Amino acid sequence: MTELKNVEIEQARFRTRLTVAAVFVLLGFGLLGARLFHLQVLKHDELLAQAESNRIAVSPIVPTRGLIIDRNGVVLANNYSAYTLEITPSRVADLDTTIDALAELVDVQPRDRKRFKRLREESKSFESLPIRTKLTDEEVARFTAQRFRFPGVDVQARLFRDYPLGEVGSHLLGYIGRINAAEKDRIDESEDPANYRGTQYIGKLGVEQSYEAELHGITGVEEIETSAGGRPVRRLRSRPATPGNTLALSIDIRLQALVEDMFGERRGALVALDPRNGEVLAFVSKPTFDPNLFVDGIDVESWRELNESIDKPLLNRALRGTYPPGSTFKPFLAMAALNSGKRDAATVIQDNATFQFGNHTFRSHGDAGLGQVDMVRSIVKSSNVYYYSLANEMGVDLMHDELSPFGFGRRTGIDIEGEVTGLLPSTAWKKRAYKSPEQQKWYLGETISLGIGQGYNHFSMLQLASATATLVSGGLRFKPRLVRDVQDVVTRERRVLASDALPPLALKPEHVELIRRALHGVTQEGTSVRSFAGAPYKSGGKTGTAQAVGIKANEKYVASKLEEHKRDHSLYIAFAPLEAPTIAVAVVVENAGFGSEAAAPITRRVFDYALLGLAPSVEDMAATREGKSGAPIGTQRPAASLPLPGQAVVIGPAQVAVGPPTPPSLAAAAVAAPPRPTP
Repeated sequence: MTELKNVEIEQARFRTRLTVAAVFVLLGFGLLGARLFHLQVLKHDELLAQAESNRIAVSPIVPTRGLIIDRNGVVLANNYSAYTLEITPSRVADLDTTIDALAELVDVQPRDRKRFKRLREESKSFESLPIRTKLTDEEVARFTAQRFRFPGVDVQARLFRDYPLGEVGSHLLGYIGRINAAEKDRIDESEDPANYRGTQYIGKLGVEQSYEAELHGITGVEEIETSAGGRPVRRLRSRPATPGNTLALSIDIRLQALVEDMFGERRGALVALDPRNGEVLAFVSKPTFDPNLFVDGIDVESWRELNESIDKPLLNRALRGTYPPGSTFKPFLAMAALNSGKRDAATVIQDNATFQFGNHTFRSHGDAGLGQVDMVRSIVKSSNVYYYSLANEMGVDLMHDELSPFGFGRRTGIDIEGEVTGLLPSTAWKKRAYKSPEQQKWYLGETISLGIGQGYNHFSMLQLASATATLVSGGLRFKPRLVRDVQDVVTRERRVLASDALPPLALKPEHVELIRRALHGVTQEGTSVRSFAGAPYKSGGKTGTAQAVGIKANEKYVASKLEEHKRDHSLYIAFAPLEAPTIAVAVVVENAGFGSEAAAPITRRVFDYALLGLAPSVEDMAATREGKSGAPIGTQRPAASLPLPGQAVVIGPAQVAVGPPTPPSLAAAAVAAPPRPTP
């Protein structure tokens, strides 16, 4: 039987379904239209930028680091280009497998893997990190032929820092190294963090660190159109990087090399200044190190050798090493006595080789008396008794107040970071330094030893050289400066960085002349006469011997019975020419004995170079290195022909790195145990 359909009902159902479908279609197109409007109109600028960023790669152009040259134009730090094999960890699925495969094409040593692992821990995953640096042309060619096998690995041309003279001047130059996490945080918080985009290295010590802003330059930018696979297609535009400025130092690197060579294997420091303007002519710390070791990341073996050496080659002794000044302190104490009116130059003291204080006897060097000594003779012959009595008369606080303006116990303000303050004691200092009331008390016996530059006195060679320059120049004071001028490599403009002049000291000319005359007498009939015999110029100086370790009271010091590191230090301060000084020097040779035996001969060679333009012969330098005093000048040649060879730390009786020196025992409180007599 045939079923009859209701046409009207069917049509109504169809129309309903059609209407619903039409509504869905219209709604769908409406949503598409709304989305299209949102993307094409409302989000147009943002999406256009994203599209361009996908098509265009913006890469920083790292600037060339500025050069460092000496006062005569000798290059001390420059740059060279080399290829580096780099990996971007975020683009590599299996790093270990990739590195193993790369090792079949290029030489990848275990130290390269260790360095890469350390860099990866310190960096972000999207940063490109070197696995091998300084590739040979053959290695570059081998990798390029197999490049398709290594996504996320590429060869980059990089600039590397180079110190062509190696160890010469390493402590004053410093070095550069990879930016660590702390330095990266400081950069991010700086006013222009974008200037370090792409930069992987930064100055770590010395001039490289202190003048980072001048040496770094301005980072450039280039825009490159890339394919869908990320390969560069063409360069759209670029803003070149601006190279860093060139720093011209006041250092004479030939003089620097000469002094370092004369030290040989001995430890110590020397600072030479121009008293007229504060320029540093030589800034020596021995032993040195090769800054090239740090440029690409120092290996573990080299770091352990430097860091664990008993000679502490990484310690900048000229800037951070402090020493008892010994008898080099006496001319300053004499000037303090004249300024304060505590003692007249004509006052005569009987030197019978001993000074009695309480129930204790302080002795002179050699146990030989000098008889009657006035101020000039006390300096020329280095009378300990004269300065024992003078210190006792003045007292520690007057000594502090008179000597502090010379720069003792305070930073000189030199233009590199890391300078220590040294220590010029006072009763107020001792109260601040110690907690116990018994330790805070100042004992009169402690004052006696200060008179001959022992006790709590500890100064750096930079402070001692600066104070010497002030003393012999009649009170002129400057902040020492290593950088003489900055040269803009683009405009060729030269910006002179003059040393900051400090208010001069009110020293009476007649007092200055008396001290100069006494210091000149040291070279004519005093403790440095052998070293300056036959010099065609007039100079002044003062030897000193400082204790490296303390000994028991009344115990005789015998150097041969002590380990080398426990023997006395050899010191010398000097200036020349006598009439109008142009150079002032302070030098210490650690554990080398009397100042006349090691430090004074080095100063003689410095003056021969600075005043006569002469450098000692190889034989002379060998004799000086062996510590022989009074070595003949021998054959000399012009200094220009001299070939260039291709932490507050107390170094003295206290032997402490942090905090004040250990106070004397209570048993010796009434009369502190005297230091050994020193010439």
